[in-house]
Amino acid sequence: MDGMDETSKRILEPYQYLLQLPGVEAARTPAVPGWLLGCLPMRWVGGSPVAPTMGLCAMWAACLVLQYQPFFSGIWLGVEWDDPQRGKHDGSYEGIQYFTCRHPKGGSFIRPNKANFGVDFLTAVKDRYGLNDQQDEQYGTVVFGRKTVEFVGMDSVAEQQRQLNKLVDISVRECAVSHAGQEEEISRACANMRHINLSKNLISSWETVTAIASQVQNLETLNVSENKMRFPSTSTFTSSGFSNLKILALNQTEITWTEVLLCAQGWPVLEELYLSSNNITVLERPDNVLQTLKLLDLSDNQLLDGNQMHLIAQLPRLEQLILRNTGISSIQFPDVAFGCKTKMFPSLKRLAINDNKISQWSSINELDKLPSLRALQCNNNPFADTEKNPETLIQLIIAKISQLEVLNNCEILPAERRGAELDYRKIFGKDWLEAGGHWNPEKNKPSEEFLAAHPRYQALCLTLTIKCPEKPEQKPVEKKLPESMTIQKVKGLLYRLLKIPGSELKLSYESSKLEGKEVELDNDLKPLQFYSIESGDCVLVRW
Repeated sequence: MDGMDETSKRILEPYQYLLQLPGVEAARTPAVPGWLLGCLPMRWVGGSPVAPTMGLCAMWAACLVLQYQPFFSGIWLGVEWDDPQRGKHDGSYEGIQYFTCRHPKGGSFIRPNKANFGVDFLTAVKDRYGLNDQQDEQYGTVVFGRKTVEFVGMDSVAEQQRQLNKLVDISVRECAVSHAGQEEEISRACANMRHINLSKNLISSWETVTAIASQVQNLETLNVSENKMRFPSTSTFTSSGFSNLKILALNQTEITWTEVLLCAQGWPVLEELYLSSNNITVLERPDNVLQTLKLLDLSDNQLLDGNQMHLIAQLPRLEQLILRNTGISSIQFPDVAFGCKTKMFPSLKRLAINDNKISQWSSINELDKLPSLRALQCNNNPFADTEKNPETLIQLIIAKISQLEVLNNCEILPAERRGAELDYRKIFGKDWLEAGGHWNPEKNKPSEEFLAAHPRYQALCLTLTIKCPEKPEQKPVEKKLPESMTIQKVKGLLYRLLKIPGSELKLSYESSKLEGKEVELDNDLKPLQFYSIESGDCVLVRW
């Protein structure tokens, strides 16, 4: 408090302990020498999450401001609430701005004795799992009105939980954890921890998380969501505490994608990363990091545009991508034409793009380019408004994406796919003919506009030549068949078409791409597309 007047020193002296609390800092300014706990008329002094002791302790404050106020006596803390409805103002009083809030009514002033500055991790664990005398007396009972109910068998559960060194899963959600505690204290007490839930606590920096994780040798799952934290801004900040980490949740932590990539250097085997509600708008290429990632959740981040997807498209093992409510309006994979498979997202099996602004069916057409896509969530997008019948809407999506097996969490049965593709051909058959389509391959020249709107239409019908090599008197027949038609259905058709008596048919096919080779169609339950049959191939029938 060097450089302050005597009155200020006397007022601030009792509260010097606040500067020793984890996450609380004073601010040094060139205008006034020395470390200032109070400043006039307006300076943001320090930052740390706090929980008020009055009211519901679950209502956290996002930041802490220490101020010496000349308008009323004593020290007050300025807090910005996670829930702005708890606040009263924007950090100003009588026209003077003491701190700023993101919400105009998100701030309050409270007394220091009304704030809870948190506990260390191990203290929270002991309190949570009943390792103090007060909780021992009440453990296993709960009060409903005037009646006390005892849970049978809770004594043995409590005894197991008390043995911290045997606990594998630990949850201290909403336990006001603010710092790691003494060095090596956690590793001695909880040697077998694998999974930790630290969500909605008072953690103010990634360094605190690292200090805890570094004491857990085999940490596999970590949830630190709903903690407003500071993250490292340089790549020099690395830790070995996450060497075995496979699942990490950082929802609502205000982390940026740049900070994610910096921290990811310490996550060498990470498989699942949850980043929901972080105001991430711009992505960058994850060069040499996140290469083991299988699941990425970016939901509730308003991305700049759908092309941001391209920046993460080369993650080699990414199987599930969640882009719910990210504001994207279109999807494109411009590296290949329709009918070909993109090199982007080579392993992506499950994609969630629901609750977005996708208004054109062309984005759904693009999804057929993904080589491994099997499951899609796309409800609550404007493109769905173009079709009033919900059943027809589902059929159109199924027909447009050839390998899809699950749509909006519902399995697509083989019969449903066959029906969808058949109806799709019926619905747009007239448009196809009017656009220049023809059953004769030599005359089939549909317009570019039709092909852009319905790139899979022609692929749904294979033009095949049917031959009977052991019956030369039987003339070859050209037939159009849906690629989803099973071999069993094809055989039934051939019995009627060729008027073959009841005998066992044996089918195979020849292709110009497999010159001199025949491929047997030996599984009656498989569709034609399973055998990679293409238009122009020849089906050989023997009996």
